[in-house]
Amino acid sequence: MASFPPDQFDDIPPDLVRVGAHRAPPRRGRGWIRVGWAALATVVLVIAGLFGLSLLNPAFKLDLLPGASAPATPSASATPTAEPVTDPTTVDPALNLSISVLNGSATPGLQDKAGDAIKGAGWPDPARADSTTHTEKTTTIYYSSAAYEGIARGMAVLLGTGTVQLSDAFPGAPVTIVVGGDYAALAK
Repeated sequence: MASFPPDQFDDIPPDLVRVGAHRAPPRRGRGWIRVGWAALATVVLVIAGLFGLSLLNPAFKLDLLPGASAPATPSASATPTAEPVTDPTTVDPALNLSISVLNGSATPGLQDKAGDAIKGAGWPDPARADSTTHTEKTTTIYYSSAAYEGIARGMAVLLGTGTVQLSDAFPGAPVTIVVGGDYAALAK
């Protein structure tokens, strides 16, 4: 080990007994300030991440203010252009037809009655579920593209009620039927 020549700092007066750095004791409550800053940084990073996700994925919506944006409404189709398809054997198999039935009425189990009627007529067995709302007054048949318009019109004929609309609001099936209170009266 290297040795250095003694200097003025090596001589410590005998009355000085301090050793090491001299700091004041920490103030009480300083730890909570650090926790607060960490919580604020976490909240800011989470909000920034959610905002970034909403920009990258259009299906993810970040509504910071309740009621700021209106719910998506299905777009109405133009004038009717297709004839109703009432015979399921005439449907092109390349369409890979799937149908879903949602109960939008206050009558429980109505989606099963409509689904059984569709299946009984020879159409593919539809998926059945409750709608997010149970206040629909009229039955609406939504179709995703012009290729399915005739089938949607055929569903209206089969059920005996319903309006037909072109919409991309239901990506699960190309034909989605939201049964309303008008079908509840017919299904009894």
